[in-house]
Amino acid sequence: MERGMIPVIDVKKLSDGSEEELKKLREACEEWGCFRILNHPIPLGLMEEIQKVVGSLLDLPTEIRKNNSHVIPGSGFIPSTTSNPLYQANGIYDSASSEAVEEFCSQLNASPYQREILEAYGKAIQELAEKLGEKMGESLGLRSVGVEYFKDWPCSLRFNKYNFNPETLGQSGLQLHTDTGFLTIVLQDDENVDGLQVMHRSGSFVEAPSLPGTFFVNLGDVAHHGVMCKKASRRLSIVTFLLGPREGNVEIPDELVDSDHPRLFVPFTYKDFRNLRLSKNLRVGEALHLLRIP
Repeated sequence: MERGMIPVIDVKKLSDGSEEELKKLREACEEWGCFRILNHPIPLGLMEEIQKVVGSLLDLPTEIRKNNSHVIPGSGFIPSTTSNPLYQANGIYDSASSEAVEEFCSQLNASPYQREILEAYGKAIQELAEKLGEKMGESLGLRSVGVEYFKDWPCSLRFNKYNFNPETLGQSGLQLHTDTGFLTIVLQDDENVDGLQVMHRSGSFVEAPSLPGTFFVNLGDVAHHGVMCKKASRRLSIVTFLLGPREGNVEIPDELVDSDHPRLFVPFTYKDFRNLRLSKNLRVGEALHLLRIP
């Protein structure tokens, strides 16, 4: 197991147009499928408050947390299962929507202050996810002025809780998996209850320890990852999924297609792709390969 190797990307440098930082971003996506970001626009105070709010909501009785309904599969309350006995979660689909946050808060009887923090974080993390998507496109040479490729792509927030104890040390807290969406942004536990691991393209696992004030980012259906019990304590994480377009297909822009770079996948809707994964119980990126152009 190796530590400290995850690429680090400076968001301010990206925003300032640094070609060197764009190159680092592209290399991180190609080599690792993940990276850590710092100097991002989300205030540290908001990051600290959202962790407190989520922690208090995840400590509510299960009977209350079960009221969190699913808008799409997996977007609401997720109970512990035989395959993931240490894990539970709650979530908000379309988390930048004031109406979606209000619905979630009514289901869990959240306070006005908790609602305020959830709404502020939902909007801020959506903007950050869209900006990172745009910069990833730029790193590939996509520089269409005035085109907001990710503007209508909803985000889904998931609040994860791992109930680790002395008997579970060394066990996996969550099955090895990839994410269905385009981009995943993780706010890790600030209490330094580490455990997140990612798989390098070589097949070896690398630890991704928490670092206050930063976010861990991985590409959906590219980076395999899991959570290992490293400390006998509750572990929380706040995960944002930038999913896919509400309408229309997921497909590479025409500007990036030429004789040397042909299309590799057939166009597909995000809903159809998610249903494909669920129907075939594919957890680690196999579904994407079913859509490759022969």
